[in-house]
Amino acid sequence: MHTRLIKIDPEHPDMALIDEAAQVIRAGGTVAFPTETVYGLGANGLDGHAVCKIFKAKGRPSDNPLILHIATLNELRPLVRDLSAQADKLIRLFWPGPLTLVLPRSKQVPDEVTGGLDTVAVRMPDHIVAQLLIAKAGVPIAAPSANRSGRPSPTCAAAVWEDLHGKIDLLIDGGSGGIGVESTVLDVTKDIPVLLRPGGITLEELRDTLGEIAFDSSLALESAVPKAPGMKYTHYAPRARVILIEGEQPLSPKILQTFVDAERQKGTQVGALLTEEMASLVRADVVHTMGSARQPLSIAARLFGALRDFDNTQVEVIFAEGISEEGIGLAIMNRLRKAAGCNVIKV
Repeated sequence: MHTRLIKIDPEHPDMALIDEAAQVIRAGGTVAFPTETVYGLGANGLDGHAVCKIFKAKGRPSDNPLILHIATLNELRPLVRDLSAQADKLIRLFWPGPLTLVLPRSKQVPDEVTGGLDTVAVRMPDHIVAQLLIAKAGVPIAAPSANRSGRPSPTCAAAVWEDLHGKIDLLIDGGSGGIGVESTVLDVTKDIPVLLRPGGITLEELRDTLGEIAFDSSLALESAVPKAPGMKYTHYAPRARVILIEGEQPLSPKILQTFVDAERQKGTQVGALLTEEMASLVRADVVHTMGSARQPLSIAARLFGALRDFDNTQVEVIFAEGISEEGIGLAIMNRLRKAAGCNVIKV
């Protein structure tokens, strides 16, 4: 398959190019496009055959649900059976934005989108290119992150191209991503909403809005039935093995150095993924920084790119520094734990 690359400036979007991409969606094709979180890989969310092309391109298991992206609230009603007062409040406060709501699905939503569940995940992205593409296509766009399954999510078009060129029809280069981690996923089908995936809207913001929010403990269980996108299987992993070091903040550089040195003594090429504050205090074969601990939003924006950067080195093991889970830190630590799999050391 030939993958066409087009560039669209979010400040001055070319509507002819938007319409071209929308025609690919309407024809049942696949289009990678920028959002305010990460790049998504989209197809017509009402066409089960088109949605299957997403799973094939990504190598993604078909029981892992997808998010439907909409551009206006009028598009939401046909997709769901019911909209609770809690959901309505969240929509008014956080849409468009990085919040995905899990809602009771209507019969219009194909099983390929939901993994056979009785619910559907929906969000309204806050990115002009995404909004125009959805509006022009005239259908909700089903879209997970635009990467090979298990790889770090892409925050720029080059990362999408690296993973998916030759496997998708079209890639829109709309510049670098914004937030850098995916949307928050919240199940509002329960009396007490359940956080299924932390993301761009923080747990603190949700609790300030609704009060009690439950946290789904099955996030870390590989055997659990996935209730929403991104809850099952290893994610975000570079080619080298990742070991996450967690502990009281701030971590001691001496402790991190001990783990790095022990691995290097085995003859292993070792990388370190560190905050800016720690980077000058720990020696490894390759050190990449992921942003400042004092500015966790900078870590969110840099995290996936930093993980991918290790693929251009010879490192075999990467020690990653854990950070505080306050605010966006909860989403960052969720992604690091997923990247590390079971390789987590608590100190």
